[in-house]
Amino acid sequence: MTRYVWILCLLSCLLLPAHWLAAQEKPVPKPAAAPPAGEQEKKPETQPATPAESAPNKAAEPEPSKNKYAIAIHGGAGSSAKNASAASIAKRKASLKTALQKGVGILESGGSALEAVENVIVILENDPQFNAGKGAVFNAAGSHELDASIMDGKNGACGAVAGVSHVKNPISLARLVMTETPHVLLSGTGAEVFAKKQNVHWVEPNYFDTPRAKASFERFKLRIESQNAEKKKEAEDASKKRPSPAEQTLLRIRGAEDSKFERQWNIGTVGCVALDANGNLAAGTSTGGMTYKQFGRVGDSPIVGAGTYADNATCAVSSTGIGEEYIRNVVAYDVAAQMKYKNSSLTDAVQDNLKRRLRKGDGGLIAVDKDGNIEMGFNTGGMARAAADSDGRFEIIWGDATPKPKEATKEAAKETEAVKK
Repeated sequence: MTRYVWILCLLSCLLLPAHWLAAQEKPVPKPAAAPPAGEQEKKPETQPATPAESAPNKAAEPEPSKNKYAIAIHGGAGSSAKNASAASIAKRKASLKTALQKGVGILESGGSALEAVENVIVILENDPQFNAGKGAVFNAAGSHELDASIMDGKNGACGAVAGVSHVKNPISLARLVMTETPHVLLSGTGAEVFAKKQNVHWVEPNYFDTPRAKASFERFKLRIESQNAEKKKEAEDASKKRPSPAEQTLLRIRGAEDSKFERQWNIGTVGCVALDANGNLAAGTSTGGMTYKQFGRVGDSPIVGAGTYADNATCAVSSTGIGEEYIRNVVAYDVAAQMKYKNSSLTDAVQDNLKRRLRKGDGGLIAVDKDGNIEMGFNTGGMARAAADSDGRFEIIWGDATPKPKEATKEAAKETEAVKK
């Protein structure tokens, strides 16, 4: 019996270390490694529910930020809207609205100011109501000579064409001069040879004919011929006798009427200025020029600095009116220069040019500055114009005078309501 007890004790001593070693060999979970210095410890996968997760129906996704933009267009300064029929006013405003919507669509989607300017002006060039492209006036030779320019405020790049007669959209050719040549301005035959190489839309000169422009040409031609005949007769009479005071007064009245008549038919251009979401400015201008202008005459529209100018540091400008006056006064550039060197506001710079540097009746201009402020001023009977921006402004105006700030707000409200209807 004692021997069996000793055997059991011996077996227990032998088996106990084996069980103990087996227990020691079981895998023990390793502690998580400490994150490297400077790195944050990863959060556990299970997170407390956020308010949005707790109440999914109450939380709203944040709206994407709107692209900031501003745009203005003009359909030419000149006669008052009072001289037009209600149907004509409505038709012109509808065209301006279509062009403005095109520009706004491009800018809202993040497109460039340059793209907006070109596309807006193409629409106006294709509309026979305006003196650009399809509705271009006739020169003294009974033909058409079209001018246009465009400028990028981001880098000062610019392009222009003058005296083209076969290019459907001169503004697009002007942009090609800017992008595809080392030059700024091409004119006449040279511009059209370049146009053919670029495969632009080519048309016959009579494409630009419209009954309205033809009637203006005939009326102007008749008046000029009459004036010349009267001057010749007066010169012959003056050599025989000195005019009486009454006759001198009559001659002055006739001279004033002739001047008024010439200015009435000399004005007409389209243009666009824009600011895009990237802060880039651009401007463009296109015209058929002056009715009965001398063959080969070039106005301000294709002259960068006179009819068109853009600089991201200041503003973008497009002019409309008596081109010679805008060239002499370098109007488009002067607006930007006053802002740059005098720290003038856009409003002050525009008004200074319209009231001090230009004569009454010379024309108008549109401008937008780097902050999105818009100015549309004129010193003529009226100017068809439109403007919009990312703050909700959308207005089409053909009024008789530049409204004062409070009046402008009321007028804009009326126009906006009319557009909505």
